[in-house]
Amino acid sequence: MDLKNNIKKVLIIYLLLFLMLFSYIGYFEVFKAKEAVESSFNSRLWVKRAEVLRGTIYDRNMTPISISKKINDTKAVRDYRGTQYTAQVLGYIDEKYGITGLEKKYDNVLSEEQLDVKETITNLVEGKNKKGHSIVTTLDMNLQKKCYDLIGDNKGAAICINPKTGEILAMVSKPSFDPNSLRKDWKSLLENEDSPLLNRATNGLYPPGSTFKTVTLVSALTNISNVENQTFKDSGKLKFNEKEWIENYNGAAFGSIKLNKAFYKSSNVVFGGLGLTLKDQLYATSESFYFNKTITSNDIDIKKSQFPKAKAAEPGNLAQSAIGQGTVLATPMEMAIIAAAVANDGVIMEPYLVSKILKSDNSLYKNITSQQLGTAMTKDISDKVKKYMREVVLYGTGRSANIKGLDICGKTGTADFKKNGKDMPPHSWFIGFAPYNNPNIAVAVIIEEGGRNSEKAASIASKIINSYER
Repeated sequence: MDLKNNIKKVLIIYLLLFLMLFSYIGYFEVFKAKEAVESSFNSRLWVKRAEVLRGTIYDRNMTPISISKKINDTKAVRDYRGTQYTAQVLGYIDEKYGITGLEKKYDNVLSEEQLDVKETITNLVEGKNKKGHSIVTTLDMNLQKKCYDLIGDNKGAAICINPKTGEILAMVSKPSFDPNSLRKDWKSLLENEDSPLLNRATNGLYPPGSTFKTVTLVSALTNISNVENQTFKDSGKLKFNEKEWIENYNGAAFGSIKLNKAFYKSSNVVFGGLGLTLKDQLYATSESFYFNKTITSNDIDIKKSQFPKAKAAEPGNLAQSAIGQGTVLATPMEMAIIAAAVANDGVIMEPYLVSKILKSDNSLYKNITSQQLGTAMTKDISDKVKKYMREVVLYGTGRSANIKGLDICGKTGTADFKKNGKDMPPHSWFIGFAPYNNPNIAVAVIIEEGGRNSEKAASIASKIINSYER
């Protein structure tokens, strides 16, 4: 009897183990198989990639910035002509360390040869090597290098977008690295506290500071009747209680001012007060600019920017959020999209990096066109915001960005933050576009720990625009 019971117990245990194994296999097949097959560490994929000479990545002017060279019949090496200038944008491909960036996004395109029957026969007869498709990016390498050089030894990022199309003209993150020496430098790159492998432009989250007042301005113009004609009292400090308040830079008091002056003087008191008035309306406006949402793009992964939903009983948090502080966090890409939306009559275009896919003989395989993401404001509101942003550069905190003949519009930002509980030198921000009447470039620049005034980022941004427009 005991023997039979023991046998039953053993059979039950085996049955349970079998069911667990079957369930795991089923789960893996349904949910994880595609991920495993497409993993950059899948050895079968590397064998497949070796059969085809990887296609070239070009800038918008057909300057090659990433090419493959055959070493022998079974091996090729990737030569990154863009070196550190494009490292985080293009990423890298390495059998040991995987694939990142645009190399990963377009891996199938770059490593697959898709030919018609005639081309296949011709290549076989002529003994030509298999070659993947090439891609043409929207990047302007001259502008890319200019952005990189202007940031200098600072940590930070710069993004340039065509506001009408969403084309990314330049995207720089510093510090950077040279993907040509990835294996030699890998250990030091991982140990570097400044995170050179991180694409700060799309995945760095920072308090946007006063650049966010652009969003608050849009919300006020949209939701508060006759707000432009109101007179605001600015005594230099906005108190919530005996322990909480916000104040203007250096305690400046602007007295009785209109909305436009409050914007170009960057009054924390006025814009903090607008946050108290707007409440959930400001939250809704921030989401129309894609805060708390995924900015869709076929070419890049963009971290979600964050805007909190503060309660009416938390006036300090409402006011701090309205001036881009508190728990508001934004990527440089997000802030560039805000500037681009104002420049483009309120319409947000999907940011993209690849404009064409070419066949192995460099003839056109596919054109990629721009897509609209949404509308953040009406044209009437955007026209008003453009005017306000022009006044920032003419009369206000952004005068260091003013260059005669360019009609630059912008908004400065100084973003306070703490590190390990300790106050750090604030980040320096500038977002803007040019020219005023017909914008064809929108920019966002952040210099980490750039100092109390925002002149550093504003000066860099104006030089970037100047190099593009001239």
